[in-house]
Amino acid sequence: MFSYFTTSEANQALPDVIKKFEFALAKKNDVSKLEHELQISLSTNNKFEEYVTLKQKLNSAITKFYESVEILESTGVVVKSIEQGLLDFPSKRFDEEVWLCWKYGETEIKFWHEKDSGFMGRKPIEVNDESLV
Repeated sequence: MFSYFTTSEANQALPDVIKKFEFALAKKNDVSKLEHELQISLSTNNKFEEYVTLKQKLNSAITKFYESVEILESTGVVVKSIEQGLLDFPSKRFDEEVWLCWKYGETEIKFWHEKDSGFMGRKPIEVNDESLV
């Protein structure tokens, strides 16, 4: 179910979101590792059995990764980049839709940006920014 986050609500949700993000990141790393193994298998081994087995493991890992992203986004956040560790929480500033922005490693929501500007357009949230929903 869709909803807008206040800064306070986003910060309350953050510990669970971080845990789910880290799980998705681990699944992404599993996919990358298997992709690498598959490339090595192609260049060093002519046996179809090893290749097919690795390909099936990769397919399963990709499915688990997408499932983990779905679980993460079910919290209400939007994944902008697993690799860069960027998530956005939908919010409103006055009557305008904006994103509350979080980057992996941050312990609280401290930034926001307009809909059409990304990470580079981040602006700090003022201590008592009443304009954010």
